[in-house]
Parts: sequence; C-alpha cells; structure tokens
Amino acid sequence: MVLKTGRGGDIPPFRVMDVIAAANAHAARLGPRDPRVIRMEVGQPALGAPQGAVEAAAAALRAGHALGYTEAFGLPNLRHRIVRHYADWYGATVDTARIAVTTGASGAFPLAFLSAFDPGDRVALAAPYYPPYVNILTALGMQPVILETGAETRFQPTVAMLEALDPRPQGLIVASPCNPAGTMLHREELAALARWCHDNGVRLVSDEIYHGLHYESPIATAAAFSPSAIVINSFSKYFSMTGWRVGWMVLPEDLCRPAERLAQNLAISAPHIGQLTAAAAFDCTAELEARRAGYKRSRDLLLEALPRAGFTRLSAAEGAFYLYADISERGEPSPDFCARMLAEISIASTPGIDFDARHGQDFVRFSYCGGEAEIAEAAERLLRW
Repeated sequence: MVLKTGRGGDIPPFRVMDVIAAANAHAARLGPRDPRVIRMEVGQPALGAPQGAVEAAAAALRAGHALGYTEAFGLPNLRHRIVRHYADWYGATVDTARIAVTTGASGAFPLAFLSAFDPGDRVALAAPYYPPYVNILTALGMQPVILETGAETRFQPTVAMLEALDPRPQGLIVASPCNPAGTMLHREELAALARWCHDNGVRLVSDEIYHGLHYESPIATAAAFSPSAIVINSFSKYFSMTGWRVGWMVLPEDLCRPAERLAQNLAISAPHIGQLTAAAAFDCTAELEARRAGYKRSRDLLLEALPRAGFTRLSAAEGAFYLYADISERGEPSPDFCARMLAEISIASTPGIDFDARHGQDFVRFSYCGGEAEIAEAAERLLRW
C-alpha cells in the first residue's frame, strides 16, 4: 500500500546544511598532519552568548528559577527591554503589545507568513535570498516572486522593480544587511520601499537579524517608516546566541492577535532559559561591540586578500559577516568549485545555488564570523591555492 505524503515537504533542502555535513565528513577523514577544516560555510559566530548573559542564566538556575512555559509572546521584562532597544538604537517608539518573542527568527517567519498571507498569495523578494524564505513560503502554499538584482543595486530590490510587477504582489520580503551578499538598504531606500508597500497594500516583511553587524553605513528599521510592516530580528547574530533559539517580531497592530493565536498553537513559547539569557545580553554592549570590531578586521583582511587570490568581483560588504564572490570567470559551477576547495585546501564555503536558483552557479558565499586567526589562515590558503 502506498500512503499519501504531504506536498508541503516537497521543497529544496537548505543546502548549507548539506555543506556542513560534507565538511564534517571531510574533517573526520583528515589525519593528524593535515590542516584542519576552516568553516566559512555557515553564519554561526565563533563565540557563544556573551559571558555576562551566560552568567545571568547560570545565576537564575542556581537560584532555583522555575523554567516552564511563558506567555506565547514571551516574558514581559524581555518584551519591555526590546522596546527600550528600539528607542536606544533607532529613536523609535514601539508599543510593548506589538512585540512577539519567537523561537529564533526561524520560528518568526512562519508566524509572519501565516498571519499576513493566504495560500496562493504572491510574495516578492530579491535574489540572492536566504533560502528558507522561498522554502517556507512554498511549503505554506504561497508563491515566491523573484526579483532579479545585481551588483548595480547592491543585490537589493528597488521601487522600480516593484512597479514593474503585474499583478502586484501581496507581500515583499527585504533583508538589510542581507544574507548572502552582506549589502544594505540605506535609510532612504528602506523608507521608500516601506512607503510604497504601505500605500499600495503590500505587506512588508523586513528581516533585520543582522542589525548591529554594520560597519560604515548606518542601520535603519522598517518599524520607523511603516505602521503596517512586520519586522523580524534575532539574538543569533549580533548577540551570538544561535543555540538559545530566541528571536522577536515587531508586529503591526492588526496582526498581533492573529500571530499570537498561531504562536500559542505552533510553539507555545520560546525557550524560557533562552529568554532569560537574551534579556541579560542587552547589557553586554562592550563585549558585543568588541566582537563586531573583530568581524570588521576579518572583513577588511579578506577584502584585501581575496582579490589577490583571484576573487576580483565581490559584493559590497556593508554588514553581516558574508562576502559574495562572483566566480563566473573561472568556468566552474559553484557546487563543484566549493567541493574542490574543501577537498584541496580544507576550506568549507557555500555555493551560490543555495541563494539563487538562476545565477547561483556563478557565486560563492564566504562567511567570516569565525575566529580572526582562522580567517587569516583561510586567506593564506586561498592565496597559495
């Protein structure tokens, strides 16, 4: 007997996870005299949660803090602290009732998409993109509409691209700084997109999980420009808390109750211990800023070394901790190129096909959130290679 399987699972894999598995297998085969694998394939900070936050979590556990379910939208003190964060960083006033703490940004995307869109709705986004955007939309029966971009727009969407769509989409996803290109929507560009979406009945979803990891260009939040936008953020990147699984959303008022009902049923709440740690992480500014300075040093080193190693066309590295390298002149598809790089010099990187089905064979993403010594060693290997 053949049983039915749901179409929701018929989506592409998140290929970076396959690269992680391949890098692990390669590392297991290496001998004691072989160079270790340098991990430039995944956006996981080398250092964990800031020490001050870990100590606060440990103190809560030693004091016998009872861990259990929280409200679906999170601990009140964490939500209040997030509100203060918007005032401190952006000068923006946000009502605590609009803050939803989620199980990482990964848990926020389904809540956002299900509360804002219906099956069949069209949601636009620029290529290259974070793969789960497309894969989650597809699993939920929604239709991704890919906007073709290039270095001339810093791989970011424009109002002109949206004006050219017929019919207009029900939603738009933007990311600044973006994964994989590390480029940003500057303040006036984000404001223009937010205004256009609000005026044209298009729900804007702004992925801001790399905020804090910006270098020369200042950041801006869509929450400052549109009352109808959904803003998604996370403690995984700037705060280095990937494994604690805590993110948040700033919701428009009309989606607060729908998203809360979904959160109650899909996740109950984000991990209690993660929320305690996240609240304390806001007070670890000096530690986190030191880490950002380290990322910048690694970025600057790679921007100098990679062109000398033959990677002459790189994305504008304005934020996050990624460089997107055009390898089209090398005449080798990115999956083969990345596999050969891993086999020959033990550097793991992610082929661009994970981020762009049409043009990704011509690009490779390098992550530089590892230790500074590791990134320097990677530059030396690439130069010799």
